[in-house]
Amino acid sequence: MAPENQTRPRLRTLLFVPGDRPDRIPKAAAAGADAIVVDLEDAVALSRKDAARRAAAGALAALPAGGPVVTVRINAVDTGLAEADVEALEPVLGRVDLVMVPMSSSPDAVRRAAALLAQAERRAGLEQGRTRIIPLVETAAGIAAARDVAAADERVLTLAFGPADLSRELGVTPTADGEELFVARSQLVLAAAAAGRPQPIDGPHLDLDDAEGLARSAAAARRLGFGGKQVLHPRQLPVVAAAFAPTAEQLRWARRVDEAFREAEAAGVSSIRLDDGTFVDYPIAHRARALLAEGG
Repeated sequence: MAPENQTRPRLRTLLFVPGDRPDRIPKAAAAGADAIVVDLEDAVALSRKDAARRAAAGALAALPAGGPVVTVRINAVDTGLAEADVEALEPVLGRVDLVMVPMSSSPDAVRRAAALLAQAERRAGLEQGRTRIIPLVETAAGIAAARDVAAADERVLTLAFGPADLSRELGVTPTADGEELFVARSQLVLAAAAAGRPQPIDGPHLDLDDAEGLARSAAAARRLGFGGKQVLHPRQLPVVAAAFAPTAEQLRWARRVDEAFREAEAAGVSSIRLDDGTFVDYPIAHRARALLAEGG
């Protein structure tokens, strides 16, 4: 069981790095992302899976403490590869904060991954439940079952969106504005909230040379309620980080709301109207305080 007081990491930027390129893993860790995702799945050819597991474990063992959140994307649980992925991580599992589970189309996929992690933690002598899970929802079935996927196990931190596989399944082309996947993204945001999880993580913008499209894609995801975005190259990091950080104007508004509402609360009043006409009650005050926490 995951500890109730376990800190939820802030995940605005998740930078992917191939598991079979151990030289890139420390570089990714130093790039300034909130989290790195060492990829044992799509970034690694089938013939190189074993080599990637060994290389990734060696690189993770050498990472200095105090860096970004360390995530490993294992292979899907129905491929027959996930067991070897988790087993290879056992010697360095204490250095792994999160495991991303691709093709999470049902609660059973999450529970099977959780069982593998529980076994690995026991063997490694680690606290049960310390390794959290991010289900990667990237199929129509996964979107339809997203609320149950998010609630499948206490290890689930939040959900992540996978646009590439879903686009292929639906026969659409992913764009920066994301209109073709608007409903799927919205359902994922609602599912995470309904399960009591933090804001989910949007999928990557696949055109590495399209900075303007990346900015549009990240801004649209934030408006929908995502809390961060997957990133494929370090040069995408500043654009995504800026899109998911509160603006100076938002922080000024939040401070004004918070100060006025605290005064009102002290006087026994729980709804006020600011001098600009803005109505503030507890939901608005909570939103202002959340923005201040994000900006801190």
